[in-house]
Amino acid sequence: MSQMALRNMNAVLLTERRNRSNSGKKRAMKVELLSGCNDENLDLSKRVAAANGCHFQQPPSLPADRASPESTLAMETAPATEHGSAELEYVVSEDLKDLEDAHVQLTTLLERLDSKEWLVVCEALNHTRQLSIFHTDLLVPILDTVVALVIKSVKNPRSALCKTALMTSTDMVMAYQDQLLDLLDPLLLQLLLKASQDKRFVCEEAERTLRGMTTSISPQPMLQKLQPYVNHRNPRVRAKAAMCMYNSVSRLGADGIKQYGMEPLIQLAAAQLNDRLPEAREAARKLVIDLHTAYCKCSPDVRSKTDFDAADSDKKRDPWEQFCLSKLSPITAQAVLRVTCIAT
Repeated sequence: MSQMALRNMNAVLLTERRNRSNSGKKRAMKVELLSGCNDENLDLSKRVAAANGCHFQQPPSLPADRASPESTLAMETAPATEHGSAELEYVVSEDLKDLEDAHVQLTTLLERLDSKEWLVVCEALNHTRQLSIFHTDLLVPILDTVVALVIKSVKNPRSALCKTALMTSTDMVMAYQDQLLDLLDPLLLQLLLKASQDKRFVCEEAERTLRGMTTSISPQPMLQKLQPYVNHRNPRVRAKAAMCMYNSVSRLGADGIKQYGMEPLIQLAAAQLNDRLPEAREAARKLVIDLHTAYCKCSPDVRSKTDFDAADSDKKRDPWEQFCLSKLSPITAQAVLRVTCIAT
């Protein structure tokens, strides 16, 4: 009887000891989280809840006016730490305010952009945006280093940091325009890659930066930068590059297209007409129509269909058709002519 009581007492003591041990482990678990609808935060919250034996409840979605990428302010708040609470803000360019201590912030900007603390980097990125907009000349001497550090943040797998870096890229492109041409190649590649990924709010921000790039930088050098990516092995990158090509060509006008060269442009457009993704095919169709319009304005031999009588139509081929057949393979030329025939 005494042995049975002793075994029961040992079992109770062992159970209590395990409970105290598990309780101590749960209290010791400390994970930094951001509030808000960030993919990585939701995944981390689920893991923490599962480790603590709790049920994870999906946070309510934001109202439409705050969830929109065009909203004035989106805020993510980190938990209180021994240094206090920290806030990460997504502020659109129009709502950014001037820095009162721009020169002071500039002295430590590069160090903070290269910090290992991501919240420090985000703050420095926002200061970079303010300096680009309100104190453009101050960043010129260190522009190459700043761009390299911004690209480093764009590559970062943390979505909040990547989004802030993309917003910084947009403001810098709008502010410095052709001054970024020599620094553009590595940034352009990252933008095309980020615009091709699945995280929606990162993808949309990268697309916004690409649109700013094609509207701010001179179209001719921009087209030269984009040409290698039209043939990229990633179909999504090809599609984004094709859209950027169309946006840049549309800024050239008829004279600019003639100066750049109709032949390389029609060959680029024709190559995308049979692409795997509909986004690339649509961009190619728009580009072909613009090239046809420019060709008609610049070629004195081009006449409308009503200018040809029945006798002429049997003897003389349309100059646009002749041009396409002379620069493209017969099958590709027919695809281009089919697009322009439908458009007219």
